[in-house]
Amino acid sequence: MKLTVLVDNNSIIDDYLLAEPGLSFFIEDGEEKILFDLGYSEIFLQNAFKLGIDLSKCSTIAISHGHTDHTGGLEAFIKLLWEKGEQKETSSPRLILHPDIIGDRGREKQKIPGIFSGRRALEKTFKVQESAEPVWITERLVYLGEIDRKFPFEGKEKVKDDRGNERMVDYLREDTALAYVAPEGLVIITGCSHSGICNIVEHARRFCQQDRIIDIIGGLHLQKPSRYQLEGTREYIAGLGLEKFHACHCTDLQSKIELAEVMEITEVGVGLQLEY
Repeated sequence: MKLTVLVDNNSIIDDYLLAEPGLSFFIEDGEEKILFDLGYSEIFLQNAFKLGIDLSKCSTIAISHGHTDHTGGLEAFIKLLWEKGEQKETSSPRLILHPDIIGDRGREKQKIPGIFSGRRALEKTFKVQESAEPVWITERLVYLGEIDRKFPFEGKEKVKDDRGNERMVDYLREDTALAYVAPEGLVIITGCSHSGICNIVEHARRFCQQDRIIDIIGGLHLQKPSRYQLEGTREYIAGLGLEKFHACHCTDLQSKIELAEVMEITEVGVGLQLEY
């Protein structure tokens, strides 16, 4: 498998590639070409062009969750497919996403781009596959579906009820990730990890029946986290024995510094290519 970073908050190579607060990965596994998230704007298309990647040939698009920094480029991608004539029934790519993403289901604090207001726009372009369950994209790459919430320190947030009372609730049930089963172990590929990176890793371990994790790449949703969450995450990550750790996107500097005390973190940015 080969993974190319098309969108991240940073750009790390000198080819004038564009960065923005968002995420998009291009994944090649054998003959299959997969797009995981689409960033905030159309810059993932510009970066792909500069890198010599033809995104119109993607066979699968997988969405981690519905926030605009991961789905904002969808309309530009639809336009690309129609211009290239790749929206035909025999060749249109598969779009895998959680059922909660399409349309407004009354979720709190969701920022859904306009394209998701109607299913018909998507079905004209994609073979839409809504699933809360895991979906194998290739023989080794799996969309993990709804993540089990196991660890009490992550995957939840405080909300107020009508009387102003605070309580902790599960947050963003749609959030998911990918896992790749390499000969050496699992590679975890995340979007934002709203469901919690530790929860994601344990979910992938159980589903794939693999214990060893060799790399994590993606956002960790550690932005001014509580001490409880950061210390719990740090302790869990320290016990994984990772060969590599590519924390990016929604992971703040202080969190990276503290995690780097227990695990070496490798810099991530637009243009980075990894092979497993």
